[in-house]
Amino acid sequence: MRDITDLIGRIFLSAIFLFEAFDTMLYFDKTRQTMEQYGLNSNQDIWLYGAVFLLLIGGIMVLVGYRSTLGAIMLLTYWVPVTFIIHDFWNEPKDQMRLQSILFMKDIAIIGGLLMLVGKGSGRYSIRKLLATTRVN
Repeated sequence: MRDITDLIGRIFLSAIFLFEAFDTMLYFDKTRQTMEQYGLNSNQDIWLYGAVFLLLIGGIMVLVGYRSTLGAIMLLTYWVPVTFIIHDFWNEPKDQMRLQSILFMKDIAIIGGLLMLVGKGSGRYSIRKLLATTRVN
């Protein structure tokens, strides 16, 4: 049962990152405008392409369980700073503070899931395990 929950957890965890990668690609100009609102004005294309790379490659690595620790670290490299930049509820006006604090805590929970993946590995149902147990004749 634990192996199945590891697989389902990786699928759910990777879904948010893959969704965000595709959303960023589909709404590239809108994302650029959002970056400007948060004061990220220089090298926007590099930041955006880097974000898509980390989200897409890290998300796929977590999903399939191949080098999932590296994938989780890639995702953490993106997710941690974005969480503190975007959901800075402590700087928001009173009417926005509650929503931003909820979104901040959601992101903290996702960070916790990624850290568990870093510490625990991808589990039994993963490409890594499949490659380790397959014999080449």
